[in-house]
Amino acid sequence: MRQRKTVPGSLPPRERELRQIFLREVEVVPGGDRLSRCLQCGTCSGSCPVSYAMDLSPRAVIALFRAGLIEEILHSRSIWICASCYMCTTRCPQQIKITDLLYALKRVAMEKGLYPDRFPVYLISKNFVRLIGRYGRNHELMLVVRFYLKHKPLELVRLLPLGLAMFRRGRLMLLPKRIRGVAAIRRMIEASEALELPREEAPVQYVPGSVGYRAVGALPERAV
Repeated sequence: MRQRKTVPGSLPPRERELRQIFLREVEVVPGGDRLSRCLQCGTCSGSCPVSYAMDLSPRAVIALFRAGLIEEILHSRSIWICASCYMCTTRCPQQIKITDLLYALKRVAMEKGLYPDRFPVYLISKNFVRLIGRYGRNHELMLVVRFYLKHKPLELVRLLPLGLAMFRRGRLMLLPKRIRGVAAIRRMIEASEALELPREEAPVQYVPGSVGYRAVGALPERAV
């Protein structure tokens, strides 16, 4: 059996494919090329309100991308836990749009069907969009039932008493009701799926003070 030689600095075919897809997604994020300016200062991780629940911090996500380990990122919970608060983006000293890059990773995960084990939060996202497209509104009962039927069917039995109690108190609607303007909602969803974000074509120039201590304001001007 012929053994393949490992070339230092080369990526496996799988990683190369995922990297190309991700970079294609980054192209539609205005300023996405700033990813290469990351200082690994940890400001994004320290600012993230949900980093405690992540298995990979935002800083680690960028570090793994640089190391050519995109598949490991896509199998993590981090890109799905992101609360989209944009705190990391706001505080990044290099103005890297970290939240938008996490969304780009989500799109790669959905395109290639790579999801974290035992953490099917993407099922909620898919079913939510389907319900909105069909009825124009969310229906909590159907959302929960579809999620657990796909993930943990037996969990529905445990939740049955809670559901009955909510129904008796008028807090739960058994069947969804379609809104009048559902056709307009569907057109909005279709338009958003077909939307192409503006691309930034201008070459990126080196800006003095964009790296090092001066970039983060850690030292006074005379000390730099």
